[in-house]
Amino acid sequence: MAPIIFSPTTLETHVSTKINCEDGLGNLVILLESERMLINEISEKECRDVLTNATVARLGCSLDNQPYVVPVAMTYEADYIYFFSTLGQKIKWMRANPRVCVQVDSVSGQSEWVSVIANGEYQELEEPRYTDERNHARKLLEKRHNWWLNALAERRTQQRDQDILPVFFRVRIVSVTGLRGVAEGT
Repeated sequence: MAPIIFSPTTLETHVSTKINCEDGLGNLVILLESERMLINEISEKECRDVLTNATVARLGCSLDNQPYVVPVAMTYEADYIYFFSTLGQKIKWMRANPRVCVQVDSVSGQSEWVSVIANGEYQELEEPRYTDERNHARKLLEKRHNWWLNALAERRTQQRDQDILPVFFRVRIVSVTGLRGVAEGT
């Protein structure tokens, strides 16, 4: 894949890191260390590999021209990203507008990272119509530690456990794109 060009003359971006040290006389000296970073598109296969390894994502939805982005626990298989939630704002919004995006990343440093965005369609796995798919989603999510915790934590402060309505859903991926940042010279 070709690098993304951010200006007519360069394929890289510069990152400055502030380094604080003393000069031996008790004076604080601030040095700027400049680092160059290349940003490249990654292949669809690489994007799907990133999705496979991700456990946390940001889910973006919108309603009436207002975006809403929340962190969510997730798991990926084939053309779907699976989630567990409870009834709240994001579910209500996605029911009204099923066009969503999911962003995942892996960051090893300021200039060493990968980011993937999957655009897709919200599909609620309601029973009895989607019982098999719902059970499949649960089995996939159960492989993740505390996969249910974020979805239940807020509701538990407001409702009794037996009153909380669990919602399993998936995003059918329509397109996936990704970028990788690499420090120049690595």
